[in-house]
Amino acid sequence: MRPHENLDVWKRAVDFTVKIYKCTEDFPKDERFGLTSQIRRASVSISANIAEGAARKSSKEFLNFLSIAQGSTSEISTELLIAFRLGFITEAVYLAVSNELDEIGRMITGLCNHLKTRMHA
Repeated sequence: MRPHENLDVWKRAVDFTVKIYKCTEDFPKDERFGLTSQIRRASVSISANIAEGAARKSSKEFLNFLSIAQGSTSEISTELLIAFRLGFITEAVYLAVSNELDEIGRMITGLCNHLKTRMHA
């Protein structure tokens, strides 16, 4: 088993990406290379950066990748708001996905805090 496969935050991020792909299936076809692609890439970036960081040799490197993953959560948050305002997703979907994204962000922050504590111990 690879190190990231033991992390709950990585598992949640992968599940989130699957939801994002399903959520964006009905976006307008002319958004395929625009907002649809951007949201999907950013969602994949979360779990991919957690995985890559977990495979690094130092906590400092891992923290850098977690920071990138956290940035992707902010990016998706903005893109989801735009999708909602454009009418591509309903308010219910927007709120549900945003809440899940917030939870993943909190999990990333918690992992960062754990790594920082371990580094200073």
